[in-house]
Amino acid sequence: MIGRLTLSDFRNHADALIVPDHAFILLTGENGAGKTNILEAVSMLAPGRGLRGAALRDMVRQEGAGGFGIAAEVDGVMLGTGVAASAPDRRQVRIGGVASPANALADHLAIVWLTPAMDRLFMDGPGGRRRFLDRLTLALHPGHAVHSARYEAAMRARNRLLGDLRSADPLWLDALETQMGEHGAALAQARADLAARLNAALADQPDAPFARPQLALESEEAEGEEPLGPRLARERRRDAAAGRTLSGPHRQDLAVTHVAKGQAAALCSTGEQKALLLSILLAHAALVAASRGQPPVLLLDEVAAHLDPLRRGALFDRLRGMGAQVWMTGTESALFQDVGEATRLSVTSGQVFRSAS
Repeated sequence: MIGRLTLSDFRNHADALIVPDHAFILLTGENGAGKTNILEAVSMLAPGRGLRGAALRDMVRQEGAGGFGIAAEVDGVMLGTGVAASAPDRRQVRIGGVASPANALADHLAIVWLTPAMDRLFMDGPGGRRRFLDRLTLALHPGHAVHSARYEAAMRARNRLLGDLRSADPLWLDALETQMGEHGAALAQARADLAARLNAALADQPDAPFARPQLALESEEAEGEEPLGPRLARERRRDAAAGRTLSGPHRQDLAVTHVAKGQAAALCSTGEQKALLLSILLAHAALVAASRGQPPVLLLDEVAAHLDPLRRGALFDRLRGMGAQVWMTGTESALFQDVGEATRLSVTSGQVFRSAS
């Protein structure tokens, strides 16, 4: 769990200090006060671009000195990230005071989030679903971020070479395709492991009060097709004509089915889609707790406002039962009256205050 969080010139927070004394951290305030900004800061303590997927320079406070800093104490280890004013697009990470790659954050903290923007996860394109899938996978397979970064880097280099295929060095293409094959296989295997373990966990869950989902991974590759590396070599001319790589785990999609209705999530109501997401998130948190010995940190942005009292109470009960540290936002403190013991904070114009209720 995060024992101490400090922000400096992050979004609309000039400085903030939060020291949780309970597993639930409740942030209430008006829209635009800076509640989600705090959740975004916590999400930056994991590899990637955070819960908004924003550019680093957009996270810098407009009236600040040009950089930002986020630091947290986790089990006696200080994790820090931010950017300097002189390099607002270059992320810096320090773990225990030592400069480290961002991917190393996954070894210390697993973080999963649910935001209102994700309500359209099943309706929008596959890119968002892949990112959601990879965040869940990362919490169980910390090395997933390294495989993803190296796969993407090799693919970008290959695409550049395919821009002028006639003059491209075939040996360099061979090396890149071999690298994509190795890291791509690791990506696909970790995703498949996650989906299988989630389906097994969800099979034991009741259909109410949250909908029970079933996950499947979809790709254009046929079952038993040749390994990715040799296939990429065979498809160079096709990919060169398309201007991009058309085979590989970067084309994979996540399909979710509402089990009780036998219906694809994309065809379900907005409320049902939210319930499906919550079911996945809760089952995943239980898997992480069993695998890592502690549940992930959960960031739930405005989730209580979209649940009826029955589902809201059931959600709080499930969260208490798993012992996770949960950061939740809401515009009204009444939404959290059934939570029980919690660190209750009021957020106003980028300032954070302790709240009595």
